[in-house]
Amino acid sequence: MRNVYLITAFVVVLTLSILGLRGGYFTKSPIDVFPDTLFPGMKFTSKVRTQGEFAFFSDGRADRLPPSGVVAHSQPFTEDDSALYLGKSQDGSWVRGYPASIKVDLAFVQRGKERYAIYCAPCHGNVGDGNGVTKRYGMGATPSYHDDRIRQLPEGDIFDVITNGKGPAYQMSGYADKIEPKDRWAIVAYVRSLQRAQLGTINDVPAQVKMELSK
Repeated sequence: MRNVYLITAFVVVLTLSILGLRGGYFTKSPIDVFPDTLFPGMKFTSKVRTQGEFAFFSDGRADRLPPSGVVAHSQPFTEDDSALYLGKSQDGSWVRGYPASIKVDLAFVQRGKERYAIYCAPCHGNVGDGNGVTKRYGMGATPSYHDDRIRQLPEGDIFDVITNGKGPAYQMSGYADKIEPKDRWAIVAYVRSLQRAQLGTINDVPAQVKMELSK
């Protein structure tokens, strides 16, 4: 009989623990069913208190200074910030050219080539003609950068597509979480170089280089 009472009590406690008082509101801390010495609750776990001490850091403070370059959520973009991070001018139009803080040189375009090979070439192809490896597996909606429509797009518009993607018809996801803003601009510069390469003629070659080619 004693075992019956113990089993009954266990079932009642178990039932109340699982189903009892669900959806109720309480002003006091919850009761710990099991001993804190064996199963300490979250209130006993180690944590850092605001403006408290924390021996982990050399200065002994729990609060940390924001990293360099952090921008407050409420702080408006400057004109260059808007161009750099959104691809837009302050009037909301797409940027033509590149943000003032971006220096477009050979190293910058080479960086864009590296990022392009990683993130863009599988779909858009090595020369930007839309014949990437994914086309072999049925993805046929990838446009060519050499279409006149895309040639005429402002650089800021291309930057926005890299950032936020293009869809649903184009099935392109955004890369904002994978490529930092300056690298996105580097990709834009490399895309422009691919477009320019398709339109180049012998007249674009410097005279000194022409002489070397004729040897």
